Amino acid sequence: MKSIKNWYLILAISLFVPNFMAAQESIFPKGKKAPNVHHTGDIWLSHVFAADETFDFNIAQAVSAEGSKLNWHLHPKGQLLLITHGVGYYQEKGKEVQVVRPGDVVKCLPDVEHWHGATPDNPVTYIAISGNASTKWTDTLTADTYNAIKKPELSNKNPKEEIIELSKKKWQWMADKDVEKLASLFHDKSKFVHMSGTWKKDRELEIIESGSIWYKNANIHDVAVETFGDNTAILWNRITLTAHVRGNDVVNEFTVTEFYQKEGDSWKLLDLTFSSARDTHEIEH
Repeated sequence: MKSIKNWYLILAISLFVPNFMAAQESIFPKGKKAPNVHHTGDIWLSHVFAADETFDFNIAQAVSAEGSKLNWHLHPKGQLLLITHGVGYYQEKGKEVQVVRPGDVVKCLPDVEHWHGATPDNPVTYIAISGNASTKWTDTLTADTYNAIKKPELSNKNPKEEIIELSKKKWQWMADKDVEKLASLFHDKSKFVHMSGTWKKDRELEIIESGSIWYKNANIHDVAVETFGDNTAILWNRITLTAHVRGNDVVNEFTVTEFYQKEGDSWKLLDLTFSSARDTHEIEH
């Protein structure tokens, strides 16, 4: 039998074309409205593929109206949720609620109790790839539990403001050595251009996590952003960077160029380049 993981990857790549997703409520036909047995609200299901002798998994599309939600359940063989439209919730037992958006891939591990659904004000659509075993329904998700969730804030900022804010957060995450958030921000093919060399995402994250270069503080003096269409942006900022390198704190002036591309609802950093600069360096706006 061919590896299921390979087919998961192929399907994910074929489905997640950002420009296509953004305009579609559902990729496949919406399907039939499901009876309210294990959920509340309106959910339409389309069964895309049934497991057979070669491929031991099922594929379905779910279109969930605002406020609809599944009860607590688990999957003996696990499940992947590929979010294609809207805004939704996902929560595992004993953990915080996650807000999911187009482009997110949720891994429901085998026998981990969880629930998912739409937010009160937004529908959500996802493709579910499930191991070939019956779902086990465990408990009702109460209205009180659902209504107690803080609604996600939908950004009203323009793209330039979003990029400036994201860049500032990035410097703080680097100072905090928060590689989990940085790993989500950095594109898988991103490059990092330093004075001593250019390297890829994994090495940059390892350097930050190990502290071999600790970006202790970036004092931002000036920033400019240009956008190109709806999904590409370049940010230039002049900073004074305090970094801890080889046991010593060093302070340098840099102009830093950052390239961003939007995938679904999220911006990804494609390139970060440090250029040495004088403290009188100015960025033309």
